[in-house]
Amino acid sequence: MSRKYFGTDGVRGRVGDAPITPDFVMRLGYAAGVTLVMREQLPKGERPTVLIGKDTRISGYMLEAALEAGFSAAGVDVILAGPMPTPAVAYLTRALRLQAGVVISASHNPFYDNGIKFFSAGGAKLPDAVEREIEAHLDEGMGCVSSDRLGRARRIEDAAGRYIEFCKSTFPNELDLRGMKIALDCAHGAAYHIAPKVLHELGAEVVSVGVRPDGLNINDGVGATSPEYLRDAVLTHGADIGIALDGDADRVVMVDAAGEIYDGDKLIYVIAVAMKRSGKLNGVVGTLMSNLGFEHAIGRMDVPFARAKVGDRYVLEMMQEKGWRLGGENSGHILSLDHHTTGDGIVSALQVLASLRERGVSLKEACVDLVFYPQRLINVRMPQGFDWRSDSRIAAAETASAEALGDRGRVLLRPSGTEPLLRVMVEGSDADEVERHATHLADTVRAAFGETV
Repeated sequence: MSRKYFGTDGVRGRVGDAPITPDFVMRLGYAAGVTLVMREQLPKGERPTVLIGKDTRISGYMLEAALEAGFSAAGVDVILAGPMPTPAVAYLTRALRLQAGVVISASHNPFYDNGIKFFSAGGAKLPDAVEREIEAHLDEGMGCVSSDRLGRARRIEDAAGRYIEFCKSTFPNELDLRGMKIALDCAHGAAYHIAPKVLHELGAEVVSVGVRPDGLNINDGVGATSPEYLRDAVLTHGADIGIALDGDADRVVMVDAAGEIYDGDKLIYVIAVAMKRSGKLNGVVGTLMSNLGFEHAIGRMDVPFARAKVGDRYVLEMMQEKGWRLGGENSGHILSLDHHTTGDGIVSALQVLASLRERGVSLKEACVDLVFYPQRLINVRMPQGFDWRSDSRIAAAETASAEALGDRGRVLLRPSGTEPLLRVMVEGSDADEVERHATHLADTVRAAFGETV
């Protein structure tokens, strides 16, 4: 059964439009609280406790208050962490032995979007079944427990310090970052007060950009979705390497000293090489968007590779099914289950840096055996409710391109899980051919959409 409100990464949308409104988010908090109370069955007199963190969007204040009210009405205690990376909430939920964690964030989206995503007591994203249970309680309407059973709220003051120490603990004790100049772009997001301290305390000279959030500038021309800004910082300051996080710091992109950008596939490859050398790599999970060259490089290491649907929750599900420890997306979501239960941009960057320090190589040298196929991705805005899978023109164009490319490439059309977009991706050994097919496919899709508007 499909979910009504939850997408691939929680509940997300434009602030002020359903479902990201104060009244709905309060009801969501209540419904999630009722679900917790029913599932946990704590000893009499004890209440479930949830941790709420957020990124730096101005709407976070409003939505945080709404969630707090909803949880309290359901008889659930709340701990407020303030601006914190999404993976920090996952870690703290687990470390503090809480019943759930909640993040108010729209990740890499602009400031006018926001969302709510949940973590289980173990620090993993909620299973679909639990999300459906929350939705069922949403449809029942909102109530309120008696006054003597209302939840209480308090603020945790040392959340940032706890998470900083956790991040540092994932970096080998025998290594440091002394002598390394790192440009760091925090996207004016949740890691602005955390990531610089992690790198500095490990010994690096840190040049920080994107660390002045004002509630409106998150992801605005900065961060992992705009790595050119980091590239300019690396070149301007003569940094050895650059690290760009997104608004909630669960994804990472890096830049080498020459200004070349390294996406998630390349960074996963660097980590995979290190894990292979230490005998810890038993398989790698990518997604439908992972570059074919990346898959071939993993294969040359005599390591199995599998593709999951796009979305880090699906990568994690496949990793757990196969018992593998490494996976991720080319967007920069990287899951290293030896270190964390969820994707973590800071921790992933540290694993890359550790690999480089252990081998004594640069990022460019670490990827010398990784040859990518040219890949073209075009996002086409999709009218709401349009059934693109049933459109004969789109199907014919997709089939024709796939047949023309044959074994030399791939064609993938898929809807975004967070935005009203159809993503058109073509990959192949010949860049001109890839561009030609991608442009034709995108034009065909636009024409089909245009006729319905």
